[in-house]
Amino acid sequence: MVKLSSVASALLASAAAEAAPLNGMNEVGAALLACWTPPANSDNSSVTLSFSFKRDGTLIGPPKTTAIHVSGDDKARKAYIDAATKALNDCLPLSLSPSLAQGIAGNVFTLQFNSPKK
Repeated sequence: MVKLSSVASALLASAAAEAAPLNGMNEVGAALLACWTPPANSDNSSVTLSFSFKRDGTLIGPPKTTAIHVSGDDKARKAYIDAATKALNDCLPLSLSPSLAQGIAGNVFTLQFNSPKK
């Protein structure tokens, strides 16, 4: 399993990420996190999703929740997971460089979606 780091420079505009093919997993993580908007009132929360890509930059099946830390009830946790899943799906398909597309297919990746800490 390959783990994507939470990239601090997630300020990449998704349009810029689509314009040039992504060359590495740090770029993939930054592009995906650029689509992320945490739900309101979800400070200090996080969810980790596990997923696999096809060579064309789409997902092989739906992402799976592998870890979650959200204060509140089941409704709050579901809203947070739904927001992370939506961010992931809204960014797809990713434009992958040919070399990245060759190596990415079928590998399992994880990405943590975080809310601001207070």
